[in-house]
Amino acid sequence: MHDDGSATTTSDANGDTSFRTILIVWAGQLVSLVGSSLTWFGLSVWVFLETGSVTALSMMLLAATLPRILLSPIAGAYVDRWNRRWVMVVSDALTGVGTLVIVVAFLTDTISLGVLVVVGAVASAFQAFQWPAYQAATSLLVPKERYSQASGMVQMAEAAGQLVAPFLGGVLLAFGGVATLLAVDVLTFAIAVVSLLVVRFPKPPASAVGEESRGSIWKEAGFGFRYVWHRHGLLALLVFFAGLNLTFGMVSPIFVAYLLSFTSEAAMGTVLSLGSSGMLVGSIIASAWRVTTGRVRGIVIASLVLGLMLLTIGLSQWIVVIVVSLFGGMLVVPIASALSQSIWMSKVEPDVQGRVFSVRSMISQITQPIALLLVGPLAEFVFLPRFDEGGRLSGGLFGEGETAAYGAMFFAMGVYTIAMTLLSYSYAPLRNLERDVPDAVGLPGESDLVGGDDPPHAIDTSVEPAAMLPGEDPRSNVGGRAEA
Repeated sequence: MHDDGSATTTSDANGDTSFRTILIVWAGQLVSLVGSSLTWFGLSVWVFLETGSVTALSMMLLAATLPRILLSPIAGAYVDRWNRRWVMVVSDALTGVGTLVIVVAFLTDTISLGVLVVVGAVASAFQAFQWPAYQAATSLLVPKERYSQASGMVQMAEAAGQLVAPFLGGVLLAFGGVATLLAVDVLTFAIAVVSLLVVRFPKPPASAVGEESRGSIWKEAGFGFRYVWHRHGLLALLVFFAGLNLTFGMVSPIFVAYLLSFTSEAAMGTVLSLGSSGMLVGSIIASAWRVTTGRVRGIVIASLVLGLMLLTIGLSQWIVVIVVSLFGGMLVVPIASALSQSIWMSKVEPDVQGRVFSVRSMISQITQPIALLLVGPLAEFVFLPRFDEGGRLSGGLFGEGETAAYGAMFFAMGVYTIAMTLLSYSYAPLRNLERDVPDAVGLPGESDLVGGDDPPHAIDTSVEPAAMLPGEDPRSNVGGRAEA
């Protein structure tokens, strides 16, 4: 895919163009994320109330996750070949069409878990292309000194979705049903597409490592794996976030079941809105906080706080305590994600970010479908029977019944998160990542923002490399992945 347009010729013009572009794109994605959060909220409530099964809820979430993860390497290779703006346009448009199909299914009374699984899987495949295209484009529209702030803005958009969706979703469910809620999501996809159609993205400047990696689509898809494998600090960061995503994969369906076991749908929406406001506050902090050092330490501290919050949620059935704990956990998530994103944007050459970021997404998120496959059987065959009246663990620290069982699962995930974080930080390549992996060459700084559709400058390939892949051009200086 190709894009036409003229490049600006001055730093100031480039800066203005870049800021305007990233702001327009960000606003469109913000609206779309609110809509997607509405869909997640509405469908999660509908599936659990219809089936009463954590396993059924997990299957729906798995369908919306697994295709994106499995297709990531191939998607990343095409993202680096194609125009990144058009990749986002097509991906958002087709995902919106998928949501429209579900709306029609609700209106015609043909909706079923099977329909949600199939449509969710197709939409997930399209999103495998959207995310790396968005992230790779951002690194050329923002100076590298502000990567943590730009990543914070992305997290802010996600936080806004999670904050607004439970409240608005509860209202829409009460007065219009799930179909109305999903129709709003379709409209938000249309807004996102329009925002992309009125801007232009810069072309990434060519690098020696990027040129050396060219070949068949399979060679290019495999490049991302080789790139990360030979940078132990980045690989360790991926494994760490994979461990965190195991936590999120477990917690997401459990939290819905946990709240609905002792509150109403309306109360659940209020709890999620109030608690998720922490994510908005955290993302505002991240977007205003210019960080270029100590990012790994910040990620580790955030993870420890998250683990403590999970412990607290598991030990209490008081709404106030749950809201405060959820707020604290959500506060640190966008900060950790923004710091991680900043590291990756600064360590990877722009013209290979599609492939590397896709592999990053695949490895860091591969534990989510594993968690979703495990959480249902764990809840229904391990924890729930033991907390039934007369069960082996009933009447103890957590009480008895469904609520106690889900609380115990939260507590267990808190213990796991803390232990995994401390063990990861003891690994030197992760601890010393920022020092040992050099920044990539060719990233825009404060004085040379990219504007238009052409690269502002070529990459200097005369710098001696700090690390190389086998067979790479020795002239290249290589560096080294939300939603890690």
